[in-house]
Amino acid sequence: ATAVDWLGLMHYMKGMRLLTVINTVAATSDENVTVTATEFNNVPVRLYLPRRAPDELRRAMVYFHGGGWCLGDAGMKCYDHLSRRVSNELNAVVVSVNYRLAPEHPFPVPFEDVYSVTKFFLQSSVLSQYRVDPTRVCVAGDSAGGNLAAAVAQQLLEDTEVKTKLKAQILLYPALQALDLDLPSYRDNYNKPILSKSLMVRFWSEYFTSDPSLREAMASNRHVPAESGHLFQFVNWSQLLPAGMKAGHVYAGPTYGSTALARRYPGFLDPRASPLLASDAQLSQLPLTYLLTCEHDVLRDDGVMYARRLRAAGVRVTHHHAQDAFHGALMMIFWPFELAVGHRLFNNYMEWLQENL
Repeated sequence: ATAVDWLGLMHYMKGMRLLTVINTVAATSDENVTVTATEFNNVPVRLYLPRRAPDELRRAMVYFHGGGWCLGDAGMKCYDHLSRRVSNELNAVVVSVNYRLAPEHPFPVPFEDVYSVTKFFLQSSVLSQYRVDPTRVCVAGDSAGGNLAAAVAQQLLEDTEVKTKLKAQILLYPALQALDLDLPSYRDNYNKPILSKSLMVRFWSEYFTSDPSLREAMASNRHVPAESGHLFQFVNWSQLLPAGMKAGHVYAGPTYGSTALARRYPGFLDPRASPLLASDAQLSQLPLTYLLTCEHDVLRDDGVMYARRLRAAGVRVTHHHAQDAFHGALMMIFWPFELAVGHRLFNNYMEWLQENL
């Protein structure tokens, strides 16, 4: 992807999407689950319906895939596999959303797509159509999808048109803030597998614009203007991280950037892109939360800080921190990327869903 971008043959993210293409499978039903490619509110989704007749109303999950808002597809092998397992084993309806991707569709388009699907699905008539219990619906996502799930859960609190309340939000190694990209986890895992700091900075910047000036400012952590300095209270890792994760790191406070740049691309200051910027009062209204973080992951501290703030706001949180895992590990449960840690994380995830959703 870097080579074709440098040669001017193809945008970097289009090159990266080749990974998506070679890992995408058709929407094929099996003996346990009926799988359909359809649309909700004009947004493409994959709908997974368990075949066995329900003894009672079903649970439901609206899922948002990862990929840095620029890559990924609900039909990728890992997401198709996970959706089938959740649908079959929990007798649940799963709506896996194929939102439009950046940079062609920058923020807030991906958020608006997933929010539109969720709001449509939460209508009483739609829930009734699929025999879903309105008290047992969750949103879920991994990485950038975890970001979208957290943002959707927050936005629903403000939407008076939505009467159905979420039972839970499931956030798997989520990206939750674009203000401080020099957290201890970014330093400790600067060049770790799957998601390096430079790639995460590229994802964040492309979510808002392909203008390289924003990427350069983010890479040096000089993109937040002084007039937005008050927002750093919500991502102050010196106060929000446990001592072990702060070890060997000194908090120096923010170095401010260009006001003009932030005015051109204000998305990174928007809570719909950075859910950690929500106030404590907003957080206090959020539903039951399952949050997975991995030690060897640049996004580790985003999730840890969010868990800390949610608990302080009175939200019931199950925070599973995997000391031996890296970003994306839960998806590594099938050939050729089958890892024991992926199976363990997936089993913990399924057990929690079984008991709490």
